[in-house]
Amino acid sequence: MLYPKEYLNSVKDITLDLLNKNNIKGLILDVDNTLISLDRKMPAGVADWAKKLKEKGIKICILSNSNKIDKIDQVAKIIDVPYIFFAKKPLKSGFLRAKDLLKLDNENIAVVGDQIFTDVLGANRCEMFSILVKPIQEKDYLLTRIKRPLEKYIIKRYEKAKRRESLK
Repeated sequence: MLYPKEYLNSVKDITLDLLNKNNIKGLILDVDNTLISLDRKMPAGVADWAKKLKEKGIKICILSNSNKIDKIDQVAKIIDVPYIFFAKKPLKSGFLRAKDLLKLDNENIAVVGDQIFTDVLGANRCEMFSILVKPIQEKDYLLTRIKRPLEKYIIKRYEKAKRRESLK
């Protein structure tokens, strides 16, 4: 439940090939430390990455636990996608609302985020394809900072299991 299907450096590493290989037609994206830094800066190339995927027919929406609607709205406008804020991830309700926005089946949706206990856990609970990305920056909110050491331990175990699997 806590292991992602993929672990990547950045959202920009999510390619059309990866999505097609896994029959993914839509993305549910986290915002904080996934699309923007905590000081609200979007890394170079992220908007173009989203635009290119949308041009290839990939549906995208934002699902954020943030209650700062102005921040989420600003990011959604930059990449021109719908959004849900104050989602209460990992509860299923936000993911299911995002699924309804995308009008896709769970198995055709990938959830992308930087946290195991919100994004990955919620995606896996909903039987969606989970993609964990490294946080844009080390700076985190207090609650997230508390969880990061446990997440790092889980990631080490995940990577070790992946290496063992690739040797088979």
